[in-house]
Parts: sequence; structure tokens; C-alpha cells
Amino acid sequence: MRLIDRMEDGGVLIVTKLDRLGRNAMDIRKTVELLSASEIRVHCLALGGVDLTTPAGKMTMQVISAVAEFERDLLLERTHAGTAWAKAAGKRFGRPPALDDEQKKVVFLLLDKGISISAIAREFNTIRQTILRVKAAMEDTDARS
Repeated sequence: MRLIDRMEDGGVLIVTKLDRLGRNAMDIRKTVELLSASEIRVHCLALGGVDLTTPAGKMTMQVISAVAEFERDLLLERTHAGTAWAKAAGKRFGRPPALDDEQKKVVFLLLDKGISISAIAREFNTIRQTILRVKAAMEDTDARS
């Protein structure tokens, strides 16, 4: 928008690729129409320098941007399907846990003995927050019992 504000009527805006004008086909079309209303011509180098404000340029822009948006939607669809497949297969997402189940049991015992959270964190070469999460889980389990 700052660029559009700085453009003078009758000027020319040159973009390297169509996707530099907006996030999706509709956004690109609105941007070109806004510029066209100010008599600013828009040339896209990736399309051979075609003027997007001419009828032929508008058609080219709409076809190309619609195909690009379709490809983005397909990519998102495949990504979501892959994530769902991985979850169904039992894949774990995120960082691996800092402590395994055996280490958590030892942390429970050390906490019960009254050892400080900082000392336990140093012993397991982790941060205090990890030990606090284990403690919260322990308290949550005790509350359910």
C-alpha cells in the first residue's frame, strides 16, 4: 500500500513475478484494478513483460494466478492428508521428550525425598521447567487417585 501511495498517475510498476502483487488470485486482481484506476500500468517480467492492465494482460494474469492458487490449495491438501496419515500411523510430532519414563520415575522419587527442583534438573542435564512439568503431572495423577 505504501508503494501504491508513492506511485504517480500514469506511472509504470514492474514486478518480477505475479505473486509479488498479492496473496491469492483475488488479491492480485484487486491490486491490479486499483493501480489501473490510477492509470498505473503493471508489467510482469515473468510473463514476458506483459502489461497486466490491458485486456490480454488481465486474462493472462487471471489464468496464471488461478492456476497458482490451485497449486497452493493442492499442496495444502496433500500436507494435511500427510499429517493425518502420520497421526493415524502413530507418528509423534514435535520435539522428543527430554526425559523418558524411567527418568520421570526417578524424578518422582527425588521430588518425594525433598530434593530441590534445580538440583534434579542439573542431575538430568535439563532445565527446571522440565522438572516442573514432571512434578505437575505427578500432582495431577495424585489428584485423580
